[in-house]
Amino acid sequence: MAREMACRKCKFVTTGKVCPACKSSDLTPDWNGVVLVVDPTNSQISKTLGIKQKGKYAIKVT
Repeated sequence: MAREMACRKCKFVTTGKVCPACKSSDLTPDWNGVVLVVDPTNSQISKTLGIKQKGKYAIKVT
């Protein structure tokens, strides 16, 4: 299984080498917590966290 990495810029969690959300290559394996966003337009959590796309996001990225 591929290792999940979190983007340091937008906190998107991916198994690739480039973040599909913001196209950054600044990824880290050091992250905690997960938020799954299914409908970012109607989600209060996504509005609070500033998430615009659906997907898997880390809560804390170091």
